[in-house]
Amino acid sequence: MPTVEELYRNYGILADAKDDVSQHKASYQVILDGVKGGAKEKRLAAQFIPKFFKYFPELSDAALNAQLDLCEDEEVSIRRQAIKELSQFATGENLPRVADILAQLLQSDDSAEFTLVNNALVSIFKMDAKGTLGGLFSQILQGEDIVRERAIKFLSSKLKTLPDDVMTKEVDDFIFSESKKVLYDVTGEEFVLFMKILSSLKNLQTVSGRQQLVDLVSEQAGLQQTPLNPADPDSVDRLLQCMRQAVPLFSVSVLKNVHSTKFVTHFCEHVLPILNTLTSPAEGIDVQLEVLKLLAEMSSFCGDMDKLESNLNKLFDKLLEYMPLPPEEAENGENSANEEPKLQFSYVECLLFSFHQLGRKMPDFLIGKVNAEKLKDFKIRLQYFARGLQVYIRQLRLALQGKTGDSLKTEENKIKVVALKITNNINVLIKDLFHNPPSYKSTVTLSWKPVQKTELGQKRSSEDSSSSSPPKKIIAGPKRDSRQIYNPPSGKYSGSLGNFSYEQRGGFRGGRGRGWGGRGNNSRGRVY
Repeated sequence: MPTVEELYRNYGILADAKDDVSQHKASYQVILDGVKGGAKEKRLAAQFIPKFFKYFPELSDAALNAQLDLCEDEEVSIRRQAIKELSQFATGENLPRVADILAQLLQSDDSAEFTLVNNALVSIFKMDAKGTLGGLFSQILQGEDIVRERAIKFLSSKLKTLPDDVMTKEVDDFIFSESKKVLYDVTGEEFVLFMKILSSLKNLQTVSGRQQLVDLVSEQAGLQQTPLNPADPDSVDRLLQCMRQAVPLFSVSVLKNVHSTKFVTHFCEHVLPILNTLTSPAEGIDVQLEVLKLLAEMSSFCGDMDKLESNLNKLFDKLLEYMPLPPEEAENGENSANEEPKLQFSYVECLLFSFHQLGRKMPDFLIGKVNAEKLKDFKIRLQYFARGLQVYIRQLRLALQGKTGDSLKTEENKIKVVALKITNNINVLIKDLFHNPPSYKSTVTLSWKPVQKTELGQKRSSEDSSSSSPPKKIIAGPKRDSRQIYNPPSGKYSGSLGNFSYEQRGGFRGGRGRGWGGRGNNSRGRVY
């Protein structure tokens, strides 16, 4: 084993040789042997080996393996030095291998090492993006779970920071093709990350590119496969995750030609009929409401539908389930408390909005396609619901009157604000359907969508002015426990009134090994 002095002497020989450095193979071998020495010798070897690596192609494997030994050394300072210099080995056909190695080193729990690995990967990415991607995807497809997870996160966070001359069309195409291989077996979190990666690619910013992403989501959702098993929470979660990723692809105004028709059709034909039997994928999630929210958002971007009348009927029937008939009066002319129907406003907002959107495509549905008795029944339900709405709208406005700034940011008041949006939306839609013939002209913003800044602070929003709102002098409704208005147990509002984020959901239940193809745990040792 060479000493520190011997390492410096042989380094000097190589440095002084200049163009004839390749003639001093023996001196380079001494430096390679430095990995067998003590801490000082190893640190020197970690610096010297990469410096002269390119001059001795016949010792290429030996040099790279020596550096890898140092990357795994017990001494943290040696590891960091070795990792820092590793990118110098990324030349020619060695680059994919170095990328593969760096991907495996992402599993380090040392923050400084992890940063060095990230920096090295970015560095070689700029040298050869496709070669680097080859090494990363190799580990994503075959590596240990922790390596796979961190390699995916590296791509999702770093690709968008790379310059255009690195992220060429050829590179984008390679990422898309390799990602499709990975998506055959992913967890929910991985699927969300890959959609983030793919959505950021320039090639997929066009209408045709977005359509490719929609088709990819459709395939992942299994829309053309076996019908959804409502008792399987993994299958339900898979559908929800896919729909959450699909919705933003339809909601970009310049891409109106990317329709949601296939998804809306699937929901109407296969999900609505079993809505009440769906198993929640996680505790605390109102899966029925989440499904209806997604359907409502997608309905705005639905194109021409082959079975429009049939699907409108399914949607109409489901809407009736949440629009109760007024209770029959008791002998004394009053309704007993236990007979009062529960008004699930959140559900009704979603279903009314979806029906309103699809109804525009068949405006005579409520005129000539539904028999007179059914239409009469529907209007009775609408009228009863509208009367209940006015009570709650007045109570909500009274509760929020005079509140501004921080006072509106309390959890209770946030719920009230959302509840007011829900009831106002329903009010506007009901007024449209009460027209003779029914109208589909009004526009509302779904309650969980971000509020436009101009809406706050206005004396009366455009939606309020188009609804049957009370006069400026607010008249309080019947006295009730105010909590009954906002808490789900009372039945006044469905649960989860607030916003839900497409990015905040976790993975599919159980992670890989369940759900999306059953990728098993693949534990391997060093495979550099």
